[in-house]
Amino acid sequence: MLFQEILGQEHIKNHLKRSADLGRIAHAQLFVGPEGCGTLPMAIAYAQYILCQNSGENNTGNSSCNLKFEQVSHPDLHFAFPVAGTEDVKSHPVSSNFLTEWREFLAENPYAGLFDWLQKIGIEKKQGNISVHEAAEINKSLSLKAFEGGYKVMIIWMAEKMNTQAANKLLKLLEEPPSKTIFILIAESKDAILQTILSRCQVLDFIGLSESEIAIGLQDKYQCEEKLAHRIAHQSEGNFNKAIQLFLKDEDDYPFEEWFIEWVRSAFKAKGNAAAIHDLIAWSEKIASLGREVQKQFLHYCIQFFRQAMLQNYQVNQLVYFEPKTSNFQLEKFAPFVDGGNIMEIYKELDDAIYHIERNGNSKLILTDLSIKLTRLIHKKS
Repeated sequence: MLFQEILGQEHIKNHLKRSADLGRIAHAQLFVGPEGCGTLPMAIAYAQYILCQNSGENNTGNSSCNLKFEQVSHPDLHFAFPVAGTEDVKSHPVSSNFLTEWREFLAENPYAGLFDWLQKIGIEKKQGNISVHEAAEINKSLSLKAFEGGYKVMIIWMAEKMNTQAANKLLKLLEEPPSKTIFILIAESKDAILQTILSRCQVLDFIGLSESEIAIGLQDKYQCEEKLAHRIAHQSEGNFNKAIQLFLKDEDDYPFEEWFIEWVRSAFKAKGNAAAIHDLIAWSEKIASLGREVQKQFLHYCIQFFRQAMLQNYQVNQLVYFEPKTSNFQLEKFAPFVDGGNIMEIYKELDDAIYHIERNGNSKLILTDLSIKLTRLIHKKS
């Protein structure tokens, strides 16, 4: 992965190259940014720059080393990422069990998100994490000498999925790593990282990509027609992974729009109609039967749908990009029910539901409670 292949983030590229050229490489760094902004490809490019002793455009150093990076197979580059048990790996799953799938994942789309990865290894109905067994593997692999005698780089992707036991086991290693050992942690939110881990890292904040950067990326990497590229870039909200999915017209494995419309219609009918509560309970049971990662993805989708409805209500048309496919549902007719009088409470309830589901709360109870609250909030006026 070369710096020149990464979209945008020029100031971060320059900072990383300059720090490496001057030999001022922090031993523990945290790259923080939203999905699709390029934190993972940037970390790999940075590791390549250091391990291959490159300069300038990141391909001028050791040619055999650069060749290994094309296959993401350099022996001194290590990865840790969220995993869970599968049919093939039933006990104590760790990243090394999934390296073949990981390299395929990076080759397909290095901007992809956590849910894409969990789908790749067939555990989208589970919550992947970085466990204490992974921490033991990290300690073991980094205790060995570098294969090529230089630096060793450990990239921990989605570090917020590191559980407390794993984080505690890594604390000493992060504080006093072996000589020429570099940690690059990647996360979407600093708030989800333990303070003890955060305090040991130099933090680099990434931002979402601009519409022009995404449009150029679609044209260069996917030969997307210019007009279509700009329309997709507008819809992608700074997320190149989302832009790729929109361009490739990947159909969701789960009908989020259908579920959302069924939900809000049941909430409308439930006001003053006790019998309709049964529809909401049935809906909650249906969604609760899915995996927790699917539930969280759906609730994030609901947040975006409500946001789009509010923007439509306030006539901020340049920011409205949702185009519901359901034939008898129109965003324009739904929008008047989402405004300043209820949007913050709706956001809070959805965010709380995501929080409790992530912490293994009873999904059926959480979703039923959320549904009953929606029947009140959807009719609340400013």
